[in-house]
Amino acid sequence: MIRKSWLIVAVTLTLGCSTAKKAQDNSDKALQPKEVMSVMQRVADWQIAEISEHHIVSDDWTYGALYTGILAYGNLTGNKKYDDFLIDIGNKLDWNTGKRRFMADDYCVGQMYSILYSKYKKPKMLEKFIPQADSIIAKPHTESLVFKGDSANREWAWCDALFMGPPSLAYLATATKNLKYLNIANKLWWKTTDFLYDTTAHLYYRDSRYFDKKEANGKEVFWSRGNGWVMGGLVRMLDNMPTNYPDRAKYETLYRQMAQKVASLITADGTWHASLLDPASFPSKETSGSGFYCYALAWGIRHGLLPYKEYFPVVKKSWDALVSCVHPNGKLGFVQEIGAAPGKTTFDDTQVYGVGAFLLAGTELYLLERHK
Repeated sequence: MIRKSWLIVAVTLTLGCSTAKKAQDNSDKALQPKEVMSVMQRVADWQIAEISEHHIVSDDWTYGALYTGILAYGNLTGNKKYDDFLIDIGNKLDWNTGKRRFMADDYCVGQMYSILYSKYKKPKMLEKFIPQADSIIAKPHTESLVFKGDSANREWAWCDALFMGPPSLAYLATATKNLKYLNIANKLWWKTTDFLYDTTAHLYYRDSRYFDKKEANGKEVFWSRGNGWVMGGLVRMLDNMPTNYPDRAKYETLYRQMAQKVASLITADGTWHASLLDPASFPSKETSGSGFYCYALAWGIRHGLLPYKEYFPVVKKSWDALVSCVHPNGKLGFVQEIGAAPGKTTFDDTQVYGVGAFLLAGTELYLLERHK
């Protein structure tokens, strides 16, 4: 695909002039792939050093998300030290997932295992995840998704589960060449979507507790990180889906709907604030949702689902904003703490999942610009 300029030369009615105006101020400066790689290295190496210094070995969802970014960045560099770091973690975990066997948070790490298996073909990497995935398939999945009791231990009853659960099973399908894992991910994806996706707003409620809640401005509560994780999960599902898969067109339609909506909500500072429809309620930058939006939108441009001229200015503006949140030593700031709803952030707030999103975004942006 030939692209003639970094400037916005056209904006269609589907995206809207307001989005173009917000993004245009940063769209005229060419993005340098070498600079993208440089800042990713600082962020990745700072985070790995922190983990190593504190001897952290974790299989939880926060680290599961981090590992996806390190995998993507490491594969881009060709430097085996990043794979070696993750393989060491896998070995220390004995290639097991978390204790809650049917809770999506606890098998997000399965993405790492499946991706490493696809590369190194070591049976031990999947010997425990495969029977776990088979047991997920065997479950009836007939419960209500109303968020109460312990239903979330068995069902994908919250929107960010769509990054944790479905891609883990989809990457396993790719690793094992067995579509049954993609099929169950597909079935449960649409169960959650039918329940939590607002077909008018083109956004997901975090869970059923937010159906009737309102922000200070009277708008619905749509959480940035929750929807960012949905979009991240969505493109990772598509990455593992055959082009002739029966439901692929549904995913692409959903993706375009969300991409158009999300692009229209970018703020003047280049991030998506914690509350998507009331950004003033939490006026600081927020990088964990923004990182996943940047990643997902760049992925859509690179794969031909989104027009470059309309969406790249949004991606470029968001990447510049993400980079502005990186400390000189590589620490990523403005990451909202663990939670289930919009919340405040500061430059000193960081979490590993924000780093995972940052590295996924940078990798996708590098691939987009390096090979244009």
